[in-house]
Amino acid sequence: MSAPAPVTVSQGHPQRWLILGVICLAQLTVVLDNTVLNVAIPSLTRELGAATADIQWMINAYSLVQSGLLLTAGSAADRYGRKKMLIAGLALFGAGSLAAGLADSTGQLIAARAGMGVGGALLLTTTLAVVMQIFAPEEHARAIGIWAAVNALGFACGPLLGGFMLDHFWWGAIFLINLPVVALGLVAAVTLVPESKNPRGDRPDLLGALLSTIGMASLVFAIISGPEHGWTSSRVLTSAAVAVAVLAGFAHWESRIPYPMLDLHFFRNQRFTGAIAGAVLITFGMGGSLFLLTQHMQFVLGYSPLEAGLRTAPLALAIVALNFSGVAAKWAARLGTPAAIGVGMTLMSGGLASIALLASGGYAGTLLGLLLIGAGAAVANPAMAHAIMSSIPPEKAGIGAGINGTVAEFGQGLGVAVLGAVLNSRFAALIPVAASSLPAALEKAGSAEEQGKITDAFASGLESSQLVGALAVLLGGVVAAALLRRAERQTQGR
Repeated sequence: MSAPAPVTVSQGHPQRWLILGVICLAQLTVVLDNTVLNVAIPSLTRELGAATADIQWMINAYSLVQSGLLLTAGSAADRYGRKKMLIAGLALFGAGSLAAGLADSTGQLIAARAGMGVGGALLLTTTLAVVMQIFAPEEHARAIGIWAAVNALGFACGPLLGGFMLDHFWWGAIFLINLPVVALGLVAAVTLVPESKNPRGDRPDLLGALLSTIGMASLVFAIISGPEHGWTSSRVLTSAAVAVAVLAGFAHWESRIPYPMLDLHFFRNQRFTGAIAGAVLITFGMGGSLFLLTQHMQFVLGYSPLEAGLRTAPLALAIVALNFSGVAAKWAARLGTPAAIGVGMTLMSGGLASIALLASGGYAGTLLGLLLIGAGAAVANPAMAHAIMSSIPPEKAGIGAGINGTVAEFGQGLGVAVLGAVLNSRFAALIPVAASSLPAALEKAGSAEEQGKITDAFASGLESSQLVGALAVLLGGVVAAALLRRAERQTQGR
């Protein structure tokens, strides 16, 4: 029996927009679970008796497993069928959500979150791969824009939804709310989504899958552990050394075998490497700077977590409005991919600089920055994802989606780590007392005047780190646009 060929007819799948809606709903639950747990920390500490280490593992188990498995999940989708893996991802995510909602100990909740991470990895890769299969090439940019906008929507809605649920229900409800969405997604996936997979059916690269999973999980673990345990701690250095050694072994293995999970020849494509470079730096700047922005709003400007969440919402709303309306896709098509990425990342850089320089003067400067970041991300992010996906053969769409997700996870984690280190270094150099954090420094302060100096020092550290993020995004735009422009010229010259 022959393998089903990818659905790539010129007009696309007749029910593609309905399928996209269901895919985006499933995607939204995955993104929400990256943020929604943060607001439940007080409840979990109180009701489960969770220690600080338990809380960290509840949050990190999900991201570690998901990050480590993205490449493997994408490869499995290409080999065994994207529809099958989409259904498997929904089922695993639903089962993990049910187990998390009913957990009565910290160990059970950590295990359930890890299971959700497996399902999340499958969903993040198969949803984008399916989008590439069911839409015609001329519709890819808009479809990817809508898919990408869901990530921003999840980022904005996670804390708000979590706060609402915790005000009305017990903490387990933040997980059980996923179940009706999963049920709808399963029905839609079974009845609507066409099957597609790599018709060649390459042999499974089991060792490559194992090495990539261990290497990426070790790398993310090092990045997560750095801010708390110190970048020179044995925990960080050991996990970083394991990551470097294992990923080097992975690259060597992939270059030797005839059926690699990740074809290293992709990196000879300047369109691919340009998009990868830009994606790392765009997520570096955005992930790190938005992490710092939440601290600025709460620690310096005095907003509550809910107020801070509401005030950052314009960023996500701008992305959603521009992508769902198709305006961003039209701008990108008119500019061309290199210019769209360059312009988008320049807007984002300007927004980050606006927040750094104007946020302390009131919300108007922050709002301007958020809108600039949103407009830039609405144009640049889908163009970047499209450049990555279109640089890879259609039969490898799953691994392409895995690469896209891995780059985003890596860039965001690196941004939080590096910009957080810049903040801490600047803060420690300016404060008049020895302390590891702003709350600790304020507690040690002897007078209101000294507390004011400490808060000003923290604000200065935030400004410096935000400006570093702005510079990283601007450089990323220049590098990505230049590489993509060069790749286009080489293609046209053939």
